[in-house]
Amino acid sequence: MLWKLSVFELRELILKKEVKVSEVVESFAERFYSTEDKVKAFITPLYEQALERAKAMDQKVEDKPLFGIPVAIKDNINVKGFKTTCASKMLENFVSPYSATVVEKLESAGALIVGKTNMDEFAMGSSTEYSAFFPTKNPWDLQRVPGGSSGGSAVATCVLSAPLALGSDTGGSIRQPASFCGVIGLKPTYGRVSRYGLVAFASSLDQIGPFGRRTLDTALLLEVISGRDERDSTSADVPVPQFSQEAKKEIKGLRIGVPKEFFEFEMQKEVKELFEEFLRQMEKNGFSIEEVSLPHVKYSIPAYYVIAPSEASSNLARYDGVRYGYRTKNYLDLFEMYAKTRDEGFGQEVKRRIMIGTFALSSGYYDAYYLKAMKVRTLIKKDFEEAFKRVDIIACPTTPTVAFKFGEKTSDPIQMYLSDIFTVPANLAGLPAISIPIGMSEGLPVGGQLIGKPFDETTLLRVSYLWEHIYEHYKLLPKL
Repeated sequence: MLWKLSVFELRELILKKEVKVSEVVESFAERFYSTEDKVKAFITPLYEQALERAKAMDQKVEDKPLFGIPVAIKDNINVKGFKTTCASKMLENFVSPYSATVVEKLESAGALIVGKTNMDEFAMGSSTEYSAFFPTKNPWDLQRVPGGSSGGSAVATCVLSAPLALGSDTGGSIRQPASFCGVIGLKPTYGRVSRYGLVAFASSLDQIGPFGRRTLDTALLLEVISGRDERDSTSADVPVPQFSQEAKKEIKGLRIGVPKEFFEFEMQKEVKELFEEFLRQMEKNGFSIEEVSLPHVKYSIPAYYVIAPSEASSNLARYDGVRYGYRTKNYLDLFEMYAKTRDEGFGQEVKRRIMIGTFALSSGYYDAYYLKAMKVRTLIKKDFEEAFKRVDIIACPTTPTVAFKFGEKTSDPIQMYLSDIFTVPANLAGLPAISIPIGMSEGLPVGGQLIGKPFDETTLLRVSYLWEHIYEHYKLLPKL
């Protein structure tokens, strides 16, 4: 049962030549074939291609960080020669002519890409119900959503059809599905990881990040994909720590801030209780818990849903049926071709956000909406800066509820947007944040979120590593 082992255990077996890379891939492929019909995590599985590469790698074992390790990739990250659909009819048959920087880094570290995972169309959604192809199901309860937009990557990691996966996080799209599926999901600091080759949703918020079941595995994946990239002017030129080594180091005297404003929002009783128990355990380990205030955080959802759709409206203007992607069959003139292509190619949620964004950016409304939202964003960032003068990290539940049922929130977009109430502030402030499983409520996972100072992913990973020894969540597997 190789698929049950950690990345570090697999790597050691491969380096000692006790197992072949092809055997590792076969093991995860078998797990994929036994679970995929139930959960539908992948849009484009690539296990056969990965197995071909693995057989070649069997001939020459190399000491690389992820040598022979399968990794699943969210379907808005380009992998050369394979489809990148963004779960949209608009890009249903688009084959990527190049690979994203993160994919190049994975491949040079010896990783094997085993598939492109399902998501909400163009990463817009919190449930993976907005995929143009099919919804992905939560492995803990197939009647419930896995979260979104990186639902497929979270599920692939949860059921272990891949030990690691990449997602993208614009307002919580890694952390929220990680919470719903009971895995670790990390959104790095804005600029820590190159966005080159990620299909843009909201460029000032998007960030690629890792999913894993174990802290050190997740840390290793972050280590491999991080760093400055000449092709992405927003990527930061800061040193990349050896996260997988740093995470193991002891932490003493950590000050944890708990924002009082987060508890003014509606929250499921069990979620609150499990979070309080998590804090008690942290205190037992010698950490101090302190209440902090983020007075402007209550405006984060309204600010986010002006900024993100505005940037989306601009980024999605390129899908016009002219150069690539879907083009309508029947039209009389160029204007009708544009209109019908976009009407037929985009789903309901994407169209909603394009319209909101176009309105917010339009003449006469720009100052009233977009500019004001950007000012609020600055205030939220300053709130965090003030809080971090007193504490080292900020903790809160990842989501106000456990995974909800299919269809429960699709008819009320505002309710759907509010499922990201605790995750959005970290994106607006550009801060690193991690979701770790903190318990189970009626058979469903509950996640706790830790938000760190800029470029201080190390502290988040150390807390995660410590917690993993208190609550061995990686041993829990959904019964499928």
